[in-house]
Amino acid sequence: MRDAMKTARRDSPGKIVGLVPTMGALHEGHLSLVREARASCDCVVTTIFVNPLQFGPHEDLGKYPRTFERDCEMLSAEGVDVVFAPTVEEMYPAGAATVVDVPEIGSRLDGASRPGHFRGVATIVTKLFHIVQPHRAFFGQKDAAQVAVLRPMVRDLNFDLELITCPIVREADGLAMSSRNRYLSASERSQALALHAALTEVENEFKRGNRDVTSLRSVLRERLERAPGVRMDYAEIVDQHTLGPVSDSRAGALVAVAAWVGETRLIDNILLPGEGTTR
Repeated sequence: MRDAMKTARRDSPGKIVGLVPTMGALHEGHLSLVREARASCDCVVTTIFVNPLQFGPHEDLGKYPRTFERDCEMLSAEGVDVVFAPTVEEMYPAGAATVVDVPEIGSRLDGASRPGHFRGVATIVTKLFHIVQPHRAFFGQKDAAQVAVLRPMVRDLNFDLELITCPIVREADGLAMSSRNRYLSASERSQALALHAALTEVENEFKRGNRDVTSLRSVLRERLERAPGVRMDYAEIVDQHTLGPVSDSRAGALVAVAAWVGETRLIDNILLPGEGTTR
């Protein structure tokens, strides 16, 4: 991978490299990131790596969908220049002990529910940034908490790159696209719509002028608690940059939910705009 990037830079000085990190099992959400990268970069690199460091001991590492050949076909059709798909042994050789942690932000939302998750994310993304050395890296808004962790990491470790967040891509009925959606049965797929419905209810309350975070959070949680087949993990309204609590939504806020539908854990979110901003 390093040799490929050295060759690309030598042959085309000034070439802008865009990186789209993924765990594979690609869908339209991933491809939207690739297209954003393709539109603004000269060379697009997509990584496919199911990172064991970000999975807990009882999570779905073993059954996480792996569709490598299909993924490569999809990426080729989108004009991706390089696919980097290392093995676990290449990324974490025997004796590897160094990790990257953003402790305060990384302990909130998914970091509270999945201890060590964001340490795993920060570690693998740091390694990918060092190997590829992109000018721009593209992530999805669906993983808003992940983005909140990575931004200070990029700053603190002096990475010379721009981190770009792209909008959530949804199915026609509002379900946020996710590789884990394929775990859902037909009935669970229908039940999973409760996440987007709850977020939409909060958004509508906000549009009607409700700025009270306690009230909005109650709307969010009550909608999820009465949804059949849904077991809430968290439902919070937080600062989108720190993931910390906010007392007033007038400056804008991140509304984030995580819930189990059957045995599948799903996440979703929306951003409430600050006063004076437009959406």
